[in-house]
Amino acid sequence: MPSGYGRVVKCEGGRFTVRLFRAGSAPAPLDGCTVLARARGTLRSEKVLVGDFVEVGYDESSYCVNADGKTVAREDGTGIRIDRVLPRRSALIRPPMANLDLLFVTVAATRPAPDLETVDKMTCIAAHEGITPVIVVTKRDLDEPGADRLVQIYRSAGLETFPVSAMTGEGIDALKAYVFAGKGKLAAFAGASGVGKSTLLNRLFPGLSLATGDLSRRIARGKNTTRTVTLYPLTDADDTGYLADTPGFTMLDFEQFDFFGLDDLPLTFPEFSPYIGACRYTDCTHTKEEDCAIVQAVKSGKIAPSRHQTYRTLYAILKKKPHYTEKN
Repeated sequence: MPSGYGRVVKCEGGRFTVRLFRAGSAPAPLDGCTVLARARGTLRSEKVLVGDFVEVGYDESSYCVNADGKTVAREDGTGIRIDRVLPRRSALIRPPMANLDLLFVTVAATRPAPDLETVDKMTCIAAHEGITPVIVVTKRDLDEPGADRLVQIYRSAGLETFPVSAMTGEGIDALKAYVFAGKGKLAAFAGASGVGKSTLLNRLFPGLSLATGDLSRRIARGKNTTRTVTLYPLTDADDTGYLADTPGFTMLDFEQFDFFGLDDLPLTFPEFSPYIGACRYTDCTHTKEEDCAIVQAVKSGKIAPSRHQTYRTLYAILKKKPHYTEKN
């Protein structure tokens, strides 16, 4: 029976939309097609996520030849099933998606005032999951000094940072080039309501006509009404990157959810890495000790005070949890 590999780009009503890859030496009839599929019986108890790489099986009843002489899948997905989910690099619960490579965290220079703790929480979660966080500072045209201050904070933290204005077009080309350079990578944009993410996305990807007006609303409160994630291929190439249209990244409550343990916390701040192990005491908390290399780096201006304050906030939360060491 024919089979192939693909990526889940949408899930709705228990049916999955899968974009199949073109095979190499042993092509199959539906290589390169986008098909509807259902999960095989033993997979129904598991969670197949948008973004998953999967093995798909089908039979002769699953496809036909259209009027143009092209082999296509039947519209109802007859006989097409997901047989296996390939190992994941990462998985998120809200939004529910797998194998995210790049998380573009958008923050406005002004209107609304930047919530740096929320930005930092997202970068920490991404870093722990092996997802590359990228900072996008929007609305630079409204507050250039404020935007430049944010750029300095996050570039000094070792994070790729883009100042942009969707209104004037400043920085759009550089950001777009970065996104499209990630061949085969899955990217998502996150940001609180009002930061201009919707306008930015439609400026970056006008051909996709993304309906993103309600996305990422109330990012820290978890009140989104939809949890649907859809992936859009950026080109027709086999190695294309994908953009995830998501209902928002709402699970940021470190008190309720277990993202990582206290021991891993310093590792989620890349700017801490040169100083880890250089403190006077091996059990240093990196919060307030006089002989702490990280605290001294904050005092000397090498680490942004706002980033260290977020670290201290998360340290206090994680320390109170019953099990604050790294999860198995």
